[in-house]
Amino acid sequence: MAVRCWDFVLPGAEWIMRYVRLLRRGPVLLLWGAQTASVFGDRLYAMAVMWMAWEHAGAGAMGLMAVAESLPYIVLGTVGRRMMDRFASLRALAVVDAVRLVLVAALPWAWAEFGTVGLIASAALLGVGGALFDPNLGAMVPDLVRPGEVQAVSGLMDLTGRIARIAGPGAAGLLLAVMPLAGLFWVDAATFAVSALALVLLAARVRPAPAVPQTGPRAVGVRSGAWSLVRTHPDTGVVLAVHGIGIFAGAVSLAMPALLAARLGAGASAYAAVLACTGAGALAGNLVAGNVRLPAPLTAVYCGVWAVSGLVLAATGLAGSLPVLLALSVLSGAVSPFLQIALSTHFALFPPAARRRLLTVDLTVIRTCGTVSMLFVPGLAASGPRAAFLVGGLAVVVVGVAGAVLVLGLARGRRPVPEVEPVPELAARD
Repeated sequence: MAVRCWDFVLPGAEWIMRYVRLLRRGPVLLLWGAQTASVFGDRLYAMAVMWMAWEHAGAGAMGLMAVAESLPYIVLGTVGRRMMDRFASLRALAVVDAVRLVLVAALPWAWAEFGTVGLIASAALLGVGGALFDPNLGAMVPDLVRPGEVQAVSGLMDLTGRIARIAGPGAAGLLLAVMPLAGLFWVDAATFAVSALALVLLAARVRPAPAVPQTGPRAVGVRSGAWSLVRTHPDTGVVLAVHGIGIFAGAVSLAMPALLAARLGAGASAYAAVLACTGAGALAGNLVAGNVRLPAPLTAVYCGVWAVSGLVLAATGLAGSLPVLLALSVLSGAVSPFLQIALSTHFALFPPAARRRLLTVDLTVIRTCGTVSMLFVPGLAASGPRAAFLVGGLAVVVVGVAGAVLVLGLARGRRPVPEVEPVPELAARD
């Protein structure tokens, strides 16, 4: 049977319309608006602050900035559970964004008055805001839709981040053509104002739902700690471990410029093409991952996708021509949304308090692994990029396959029980 182009176009259009239908709901639109403004502002901030650090203090300051921003995620995720719980409301998150607005707007002043110390201190304080905001907002997303729409709304939020990664640097470049570098921080501050306003409006339209006793395989106590959650749900513990190791080993991808130069004799234009292909692949992959029903158990799917990602990474090290490398870049980008959406959908199976804790732990794990890997993995990979991509990719394959086998073994070892549906913590007034 002949395959017609519209056999692919029509499902894609339907998937896009599914996202559009979600955005027609007031609460989802407001939360999406807050997320969009926040993520886009983060892209502008990251570019502006790293350029400022590089221009005035060199590469060492850039590294310190990255560590300063990640450290609050690690500390609060490890010992700040009570503090995290105090910000588990929409109004509290609006306050966090209001504070971040002030910090970002004042960052050029902090640099002028205190130099590198002021820059690093501002980055650390903004990291505290991000550590409080990100898991709490993420935990609220599934409660605004029906259980069968959780995967789609996870895809919608994932799509926001991917568009911001592509549009953010381009927008920053255009803005810098008409304003000074400090202007990027003012624009970023404006995005925090938009986010705070959206959260306040959303808080006025939703109300806490009455508590409902939890039953089923994902039912946990409201005060369950990270260890209790992992002990009672070992498959989730496997997922967290695979995520951290995958982030650590995958840091070799930062040596892509070295691989292009050493393997293909290519330069900056080829690197830009690689980034563009990766972004295009991610956008296409998001439409599939957010709308095609993923098989159960999601934890095994997640680990399996990491194995596929590792294979692509290893194959990248063997690429002998630019067209092959660009094709692998598209594939790498297409795989990444499956990771994020499968993980978010899995976490949504838990009640809100436990979901928030798991998101916090996951951020702690990946920030820790990412920060440690950044200290030496890219530098080592740059000296031998081909071998680094092979070793890093194969390590991810081994970890992903081992995780999938372990999760499937755990699933066979317990009596199958239907998954519970998430209990809405928020209920729309309209």
